[in-house]
Amino acid sequence: MNALLAAAHRAAERGWHVFPLIPDDKRPAVEDWENRATVDPARIDQCWSAGPYGVGIACGPSRLVVVDLDQPKPRQTPPDTWQRPGITCGADVLAVRAEAAGQTYPWNTHTVVTGRGGEHLYFDAPAGTELRNTQARLGWLIDTRAAGGYVVGAGSLAAGRRYRTAHDISPSPLPQWLTDALKPASMTQAAPIQLEAARRSTYLTAALRAECDHVINAPSGQHNLALFIAAQNLGRLVAGGALAEADVYAALLAAEHQLAATCTASPPHTERQAHKTIASGLRAGAKRPRTVAA
Repeated sequence: MNALLAAAHRAAERGWHVFPLIPDDKRPAVEDWENRATVDPARIDQCWSAGPYGVGIACGPSRLVVVDLDQPKPRQTPPDTWQRPGITCGADVLAVRAEAAGQTYPWNTHTVVTGRGGEHLYFDAPAGTELRNTQARLGWLIDTRAAGGYVVGAGSLAAGRRYRTAHDISPSPLPQWLTDALKPASMTQAAPIQLEAARRSTYLTAALRAECDHVINAPSGQHNLALFIAAQNLGRLVAGGALAEADVYAALLAAEHQLAATCTASPPHTERQAHKTIASGLRAGAKRPRTVAA
């Protein structure tokens, strides 16, 4: 049995629906690949005995959500939101997302290393919730594949680089915090918060208002990250002496209270959780003080 045929069978034995990819490429070798993907051993034998096709895994029929953690391309730099110490790749961004959510990094699941050195974290899709593909919703260099998407399976070659299994266990259930973050964003937007502008420069007032608005208008499932990033950005100004920490706390907590008042479900944070997230963001921001000219 050739190596790619064996790889296709291993994936199918896990219940993952496979289809052929163009040899040494990421693109499907067949049309309507999602419907033609199969776990049938006979069909797999027939296909992969005909040529060195790569193995595509259709995430929807396989009930998988795959978090794709990429490596930056040459000379690619992070956007302003993610320009902070220690952020070099998608895995670093996911670690920040996990910390902001008060969760551990979701490493203990089936993992495939991609040809460029990134990672695919495989998770069982949540019951009763259809997730679709996302691009950068979780942050820089993170995409996800779910219903309507596919990934290149282990054993395949793309541009001469092989995909390989790095953690050969069954997929874990998708953590709830990731499920919430990947749900389609609500179209409902809250009104901007009104902030006291006395004794503050126009710039600082605008900075406070903008960060609070980001918290209030964050998509469902991303409130904690928005609060963390807002506290981090404002924490740089606190560390540089431009803002008082108490004023930042007051403004962000007011934004949290306004958000809670607009929620039809349970509020995204308790008061204690909000304080913890703000404190964590302020500590992160303090590592890169920012001064503002008078």
